[in-house]
Amino acid sequence: MLTIAAFVFVLGVLIFVHESGHFLVAKLSGIQVLRFSLGFGKPLVSFRWGETEYVIATLPFGGYVKMAGLEEEGVQGELEGGASTVPIDPARAFDKQSLPPRIAVILAGVTMNFLFAWFLYAMLAATVGSARLDTTQIDTVNAGSLPPSAVALGTLRRGDRIIAVNGDTVRSWEAVREAVGLGRNPITITVAGRAEPLVLGDLRTAEDRVKAVDALEPAFPAVLKSVQPGSPADSAGLRAGDHVVRVGADTIADWHQLRRMIRRSPHHSLELGVRRGDSALVLRVTPGATPDTEAGSKAGDSAGIIGILERDPVTREGFPPGSAVAEGWRQAVHALTQVGTTLRMLVTHEASVRDLGGPIAIGKVSGDAARAGWASLFEWMALLSCNLAVLNLLPIPILDGGQLMFLIAEGVRRRPLSLELRLRLTQVGLVLIVALMLFVVGNDLLRYVIH
Repeated sequence: MLTIAAFVFVLGVLIFVHESGHFLVAKLSGIQVLRFSLGFGKPLVSFRWGETEYVIATLPFGGYVKMAGLEEEGVQGELEGGASTVPIDPARAFDKQSLPPRIAVILAGVTMNFLFAWFLYAMLAATVGSARLDTTQIDTVNAGSLPPSAVALGTLRRGDRIIAVNGDTVRSWEAVREAVGLGRNPITITVAGRAEPLVLGDLRTAEDRVKAVDALEPAFPAVLKSVQPGSPADSAGLRAGDHVVRVGADTIADWHQLRRMIRRSPHHSLELGVRRGDSALVLRVTPGATPDTEAGSKAGDSAGIIGILERDPVTREGFPPGSAVAEGWRQAVHALTQVGTTLRMLVTHEASVRDLGGPIAIGKVSGDAARAGWASLFEWMALLSCNLAVLNLLPIPILDGGQLMFLIAEGVRRRPLSLELRLRLTQVGLVLIVALMLFVVGNDLLRYVIH
């Protein structure tokens, strides 16, 4: 139920934001707005306020603002609920306005999507802050999970630090993931202390890129967030904030290494070197035992446990209001760039169309984000809003980008395209959109249902 509710909330808000842009600019331009609809087809709920009818319709995947002077004929007219019963003022018709206000109306939807993403990112920066994992250091590489084109990553060793990807400096794990996920082939990874960079092969699909980065486990210090009362760690004198730097004769470089050494030592006393503030301590702890449920373990295997939690390696940088606005702008522009890069990769076959997701994928991610908390949900909404902004500008009739192309053609020709041509092109655009929807739904079914 949460997934469905999150999906309806996310999609409903983003459609409302987009259509509000068209609506507000049309009203400000003096254009007669006949209908504002969330969804297509027959109305489920409707009411009239002034000259405009407000509708929630049966098909929820989109919305529209019907303005006087736009075509009532053909498939688009049917999708938009047919003709309005309100008398039309010819002087206020859309097609009677000059080109600048018409272009402004068409661009207002995607502009509103971008402004909404900017607002969400700025709000998050001012409240919870921007999250990042401040490390590019490697703990381990799961070589068996690497795709064939990324086997060079198997040469990385614990403690290696990635300093650049494709020549661009990276300072956080998020930057590493993004650079590998969206970088141009071949991807070069510069490692501190190595004379030659690692060169990855042809990472053609998003799946291969994700596998490449997921095979890398980042390193972060073995600092304790909390110690369970009455646990072996508590009895040994460990406290929250302690930094474990040694187990026996082995130096501890990061949390994963400490966890592994504890897991393989049930009922065996361990000598820990601990840094507490400016003090260095030596403590002894004997891990208890718990059933080992990790992959590769056998029935009856035990794992050591001492009752500690690691400090969250993710840091959040808070921003005062003025700086939050600037940070929100940076993140919104960055999100637009990511979407544009993904489209470019699809066109150049650096990414596969099989990686495209549809409504099922959006619903799943929306549900997962809602479970993670309001900040994750709003961050997902901001990213999705940027996606809608870019995708709506594609030059496909029935989308904003297609309508913009009609207006540009009118400006070049100094007269509009014929109604018949516009209707035929709109029908072609609808076929393309329906085909794309069917394709991405098929991808979703293969990804989440059949598999």
